[in-house]
Amino acid sequence: MGQLTTDAVTSAASTSRRRFRALQGLGILSGIAAGAWLGAAEVPTKLVSSGLSPFLISLMMVFGVFLGRWTVPVLVRGTGGIGVDFRNAPHLVIWAVIAGCLWSVANTLTVFAIRDLGLSIAFPLWNTNALIGIGWGVLLFHELKSAGWVRWTSVGTGALLMFLGGMILARISSSQISPAAATKGIVAALGAGVLWGTMYIPYRKAYLSGMNPLSFVSFFTVGELGMMVGLALHYSRGSLWREISGARHLLFWLLAAGFVWVIGDIFQQYAVKYVGISRGIPLSNSNQLWGLMWGAVAFGEFRTWSPGAATYAIYGSLLMALGLVAISFSIADEAEQKKWRDAADRERARYALDEQFVASAREGTSNTPLPARRRFDWVILASATAAFVWTGAIADWPSLRLNWTAVYVLLAVAGALFVASVVALWKTTRFN
Repeated sequence: MGQLTTDAVTSAASTSRRRFRALQGLGILSGIAAGAWLGAAEVPTKLVSSGLSPFLISLMMVFGVFLGRWTVPVLVRGTGGIGVDFRNAPHLVIWAVIAGCLWSVANTLTVFAIRDLGLSIAFPLWNTNALIGIGWGVLLFHELKSAGWVRWTSVGTGALLMFLGGMILARISSSQISPAAATKGIVAALGAGVLWGTMYIPYRKAYLSGMNPLSFVSFFTVGELGMMVGLALHYSRGSLWREISGARHLLFWLLAAGFVWVIGDIFQQYAVKYVGISRGIPLSNSNQLWGLMWGAVAFGEFRTWSPGAATYAIYGSLLMALGLVAISFSIADEAEQKKWRDAADRERARYALDEQFVASAREGTSNTPLPARRRFDWVILASATAAFVWTGAIADWPSLRLNWTAVYVLLAVAGALFVASVVALWKTTRFN
């Protein structure tokens, strides 16, 4: 009997380790897919070169995000599934709303940064949010605690490489752009990085508490839409509706940008859930390389730059990418995982959450049956579809010069990552 008990414990521990490795791999794949889709989502913001207000661009992107953040979760889980998470962890709604407010302000700053610096330079600068995220992950959620000197060295080296790469890009941008525009663009990009880095605090609280990522983003969008409408109304000085009417032939592309962002953000949410802030965010920040490729190859942003400046911009981006790789692949071991479980236990005790709900969600094995689809679910899906169909019917092609071969290649790779990640999420967790 004793031998049987020992064998059972050993088998359970082995199964747990395999499950942990599978979830870590899933988090890494989700982070890489997030980078591709978050990078592609910023492409329509190049419409700022057509004379549109940055606040109008950001507002319409947020409307697209709003449509996406409700349609995708409703399609996968239904409003009934979202309601289950709300009843189990109601305190997380306010955290989701706060995160949404931070996102809206940060997204608006990125539009200014792209206008002044271009995609290829702005992306790496605001991706300093990874450094902010690492700090919050260590300070608040005990990530990297008991990680050992090898993992700490990897993260420290990665952070240093990211810092040096960002400084190279800031220096190059100021030499190729007017000083006033460069200064404003750099400040806007770094400000977005600080806000996005702080936004990940609610993310991590949500997943330690057991909320499904698809439910979290549904509440998240309430804060981001409310904040963005307020910003747009304030800064448009009464001309917002006139600006929207004047740009109606471009609205589809901005709504589509928001929807594409949602796909990337959902993958990012799963990355944060399964590998933490300190790894998930650097992985998703591979969008800087996608931004470099979209900006330099598809849009030809380097055409007016000197060969030396373009070379340094590439070196700076690659240096930051090496830093991201060093951070992202310092995978958590069992000792660090125990610290994560301790942090989850504190969240559970603080908010009196159901122990089984928290534990099963953490392992991606929630067996809570979802309520049947409701008539309201189909109303949401039909309304969102109608919005895209109507704006698409009146849309014009933007007057932008593109390298279409590069565009098709970038879209094909992003599509392949999407399929691979969706299949992996379904097989491993059923989107839990």
